Amino acid sequence: MSDSKLAGQFFDAAIGLLQRVRDEGAADIEAAGMLVADTVTEGGRLFAFGAGHSSLAAQDIVYRAGGLALMNLLTVPGVVGVDVMPATLGSALERVDGLAGAVLDSSPLRSGDLLVIISLSGRNALPVEMAMNARALGVKVVGVTSVAYATETTSRHVSGTYLKDHCDIVLDSRIPVGDAELTLDTIEAPFAPASTVVTTALLQAVMATAAGALADRGIEPPLLRSGNVDGGHEWNGRVMTEYGDRIFYRR
Repeated sequence: MSDSKLAGQFFDAAIGLLQRVRDEGAADIEAAGMLVADTVTEGGRLFAFGAGHSSLAAQDIVYRAGGLALMNLLTVPGVVGVDVMPATLGSALERVDGLAGAVLDSSPLRSGDLLVIISLSGRNALPVEMAMNARALGVKVVGVTSVAYATETTSRHVSGTYLKDHCDIVLDSRIPVGDAELTLDTIEAPFAPASTVVTTALLQAVMATAAGALADRGIEPPLLRSGNVDGGHEWNGRVMTEYGDRIFYRR
């Protein structure tokens, strides 16, 4: 099989997943967008968290041209990305009981805020406890996960529950267990993951919905512009000054 045919198959698989998420998850995307808009309107702050590769989708909506300036990254040392050495440490930390509570206790999250938690499997202790503890603080939680994992894997949290069980709104990425879209007779393992493509698109759809909802209410969405266009820095400076008490990535 030619490499170009495999590339085409991956694009087809990713497009198919995006179409499913758009068509089957429309109501949840709308609800999540409205919840974001409600939080902004009511003076709340926005945060996003993801561990490992799930952090990529979280980072994509923080300090992003065309995105909401109020979205902040909630970081857990050692699990955001794969830059920790060894990289396997990040995966191990996701299974540590009590870590989420310690992180939230030292974070600026408070009642009335919103936290987006991204975890493909939703089975590890960290995202489960993050959602449980956040809601106990009065924080609204939007979970982005593959619900299929809850029926095909075992939870790694002592409660036996998954991220999806502790959210105000669940956005199902519909990624199959294993996160690999292609197989080939000459390759022993499945390959070509699509979770980042789909999860990132899901969250950008939510942010777009939120921006539109704010505009419908007569509120200018606190959007950032690219620093590479004329006037971008000045625009962003104004937005960051106006909403400085809700932006934490500048401190």
